[in-house]
Amino acid sequence: MIIDQVYQEWRGVTDRIQLSHGAGGTMMNDLIRSVIISNISKRKVAGGAGLDEFDDGATMPLDGAEIVVSSDAHTVDPIFFPGGDIGKLAVCGAVNDLAMMGARPVALTDTVVVEEGFPIGDLKKIILSMNKTIEGVGMALIHGDFKVMPKGKLDKIIISTTGIGLLDGRKPILDSGLKDGDQIIVTGPIGDHGIVVASLRGGISFRTSIISDVAPLWQLMDATMGAGEVTAAKDPTRGGLAMAMNEMAAKSGVSVWIREDDIPIREEVRGACEMLGLEPLELVCEGRAVFGVRREDAEGILRAIRRTPEGRDARIIGSVRAEKAGYVVMETVVGGRRVVTPPLGEPTPRIC
Repeated sequence: MIIDQVYQEWRGVTDRIQLSHGAGGTMMNDLIRSVIISNISKRKVAGGAGLDEFDDGATMPLDGAEIVVSSDAHTVDPIFFPGGDIGKLAVCGAVNDLAMMGARPVALTDTVVVEEGFPIGDLKKIILSMNKTIEGVGMALIHGDFKVMPKGKLDKIIISTTGIGLLDGRKPILDSGLKDGDQIIVTGPIGDHGIVVASLRGGISFRTSIISDVAPLWQLMDATMGAGEVTAAKDPTRGGLAMAMNEMAAKSGVSVWIREDDIPIREEVRGACEMLGLEPLELVCEGRAVFGVRREDAEGILRAIRRTPEGRDARIIGSVRAEKAGYVVMETVVGGRRVVTPPLGEPTPRIC
């Protein structure tokens, strides 16, 4: 009986929400599909991509144009960290979800909820950070809402954003687009954001010179447009590279084979993961992308990505095969193979 209860809790089968249900892994996906999506009757507009596609955003055909919309909520502890803050994080989250679908970011709306007693000076810093990031992308903040919760009813601040983008005549890039023979590109070292936040947490702090990778990725995605065909794209946020690749493989009905030696990971991140017992492939990134690209276009797209500030350390890390559909397989540095499974949840909560 105890074993059965533990197993059910491990799979997220419970009548109470757990932290793991919001961490971007298998438990969260199961909850969203079974409790939310299954109880919504109309899930798309005019043949666009909607809830059923379970992608980074949704598309809406409108008077000859196709609009992409993506919503996200952002919470991180601490709210200021090396390389960024919750304001920059919130804008980049919206921009990157649009970019991964091939949409040019145009406008943003936000909802800011703060705890009673939150310093006005800190709020101003966050808004200025948001504005700087918005200006850098060429978007406009066109609407918003502001709420205050009583002291103790909220941990500091939560920012929710909705990004609006245009496909400019292109087809949307979906997670389900991988094909046999495609090459897999990761645009830079993984795990930087996850380790930065973990290094600042009480009880597990350690010294590191790493700064968060948080960055808007539209310039990077735009650079690929004339260089070849991107068949699928995802930013490895909650659940990290492991979750992103598993979702792409499962939705596309293919397998992804990656080479451990080619995955860019900073030595400081490797060392921190060994010390804390974390898996680098499961760490959240906030300024990286994973692309599936046609084999014949891979080198051209890689060169284009490397010309952008966010993609100068990009690498081809693997390929796509038709066999063993749904699996992600890693060829290890010692010559073996292991299956990369999707994480159940994020090991460090309040991270994005």
